[in-house]
Amino acid sequence: MKEIIEFRWHGRGGQGAWTASELLARTALKEGKYIQSFPEFGPERMGAPVAAFTRISDKPIRIHCAVYKPDVVVVLDPTLMKTVPVASGLVDNGIIIVNSAESPAKVRETLKTEKGTLWIIPATEIALRILGLPITNTALLGTVAKATNIVSLETIEQTVKERFRVDIAEKNIAVIREAYQEAKQA
Repeated sequence: MKEIIEFRWHGRGGQGAWTASELLARTALKEGKYIQSFPEFGPERMGAPVAAFTRISDKPIRIHCAVYKPDVVVVLDPTLMKTVPVASGLVDNGIIIVNSAESPAKVRETLKTEKGTLWIIPATEIALRILGLPITNTALLGTVAKATNIVSLETIEQTVKERFRVDIAEKNIAVIREAYQEAKQA
């Protein structure tokens, strides 16, 4: 593993970008890694663009700032690709994970970058089918597990069971599992 793996999550207020970042960090902590997870937002209202950050390492993390050169970019809301430079700073061999039902070519065109390996997941469709709500964060968490192998699916499930009450945890685990199976590398 690279010394520190850095994630930048892009979503809108209320979509759970920070929750997903925190769940990933808690999962990595359970697996014996060092972690950081924090959001970047101010007095934004529900629906405003927000970012969250996760760092994972086998050694203590001494850097304390936003993630400017992410190894992994996760986009919860595909409309942000038109207004926010989500791929900005992505390392050359990075990973971009996008909630989209669009073709990989269309997503690449909207991202305006050829950098990184692209993973696509129709997270909104999965969330609506299982949760009955367009809350995509756990679907993207399942895709992160598949695309990065940084944490195990089983440990993510344990973390979700600890974080949410039983009925909500079960539905979110179903979302995570389906996203893990359906995520496609473009």
